[in-house]
Amino acid sequence: MPFAAITYKVKPGNEDRIAEIFANFRRVNSPTLRDDSGVEVGKLLGTAVFIKDELMVRVIHYEGDFSAISGHMSAQQGVHALEKQLAPYLAEQRDTSNRDGFDTYFKNSTMRCISQLSIDTLPQAG
Repeated sequence: MPFAAITYKVKPGNEDRIAEIFANFRRVNSPTLRDDSGVEVGKLLGTAVFIKDELMVRVIHYEGDFSAISGHMSAQQGVHALEKQLAPYLAEQRDTSNRDGFDTYFKNSTMRCISQLSIDTLPQAG
């Protein structure tokens, strides 16, 4: 099952405040990802957020269509509340108030994956 990583450039020295914001984050109401017609196209399996100095990374564990994640997130009230609280600490502002803004941000901030290993990729014993 794949992972993706989204970057945020933040103002250094705010790691503890940003951690507090994420500690109070209201999770999405459903892990199910749907396309525009309502058909299930994937699932959010988990997320983790890491921060060091001016870089924050959100790791997303998912199955299915990655492109559906930004649309799913853009419809979540808790995500909009989090985005509003994060705004003063971001080194680069971005518009995530609507689906197009989320799509653009995800497209521009998704890190290139160079390796994903799991138990499923272990060599078979001979």
